[in-house]
Amino acid sequence: MAQYRKLGRTSDQRKAMLRSLTTSLLYHGKIVTTEARAKEVRQIAEKLITLGVREMDNFDEVTVTAKVARKDKDGKRVKEEKDGRKVTVYDETEKKIRKDRPSRLHARRQMLEVFYPVVEVPASNKGKKKATKKVDMPAKVFDDIAPKYANRKGGYTRIVKIGQRKGDGAMLVLLELV
Repeated sequence: MAQYRKLGRTSDQRKAMLRSLTTSLLYHGKIVTTEARAKEVRQIAEKLITLGVREMDNFDEVTVTAKVARKDKDGKRVKEEKDGRKVTVYDETEKKIRKDRPSRLHARRQMLEVFYPVVEVPASNKGKKKATKKVDMPAKVFDDIAPKYANRKGGYTRIVKIGQRKGDGAMLVLLELV
C-alpha cells in the first residue's frame, strides 16, 4: 500500500505540483484546491512551519563594516576624477546582519528544497522587470509565519470544504493557515 496519494500523475509532475501549491499556500496564506491535493500539501506545509518554529530564534547578530557607494539626490553613484579616470566614491558603514547558526542554516536549506522562487510584482508597475523583487521564502517563514505559531503544537492549517467543482465533480476545499 502506498504511503502517499499519487494524484493521477507521474512522480516528477506530482512533486512539482505539491511544491508549487505549498509555496503558494505559505506566500498567500490560503489556496483553493481539491481535497486530495490539500491533504498532501498540508503535510508538507506543517513540516516546514514546524522547522520554522523550531529554528525561529537560532541566529547571531553580527556587526560588519561594508563599503557602500555614495549616492546623490537622484540616487545615482557619485563619481570622482582620479588619475584622469572617473572612479566611484565609497563610504564605509557598519551594518548588523543575522548570521544563521548551523541548525537554522540546515533548516533554511531544507525549506529551499521545497519552495519555488517567488517574484513579487507591485500593482502600479506591472510589466516592468525593474520593479519586481525576489521574496526570500525561508525568511518569511522564520520572521512572519513562525512567530504566530510559537505557542502552538501543530495544526497550523485548516481545510474548509467549499463544494463540488462544476466540470468533474471533485470536492473543492479552501486550505488556509490558521
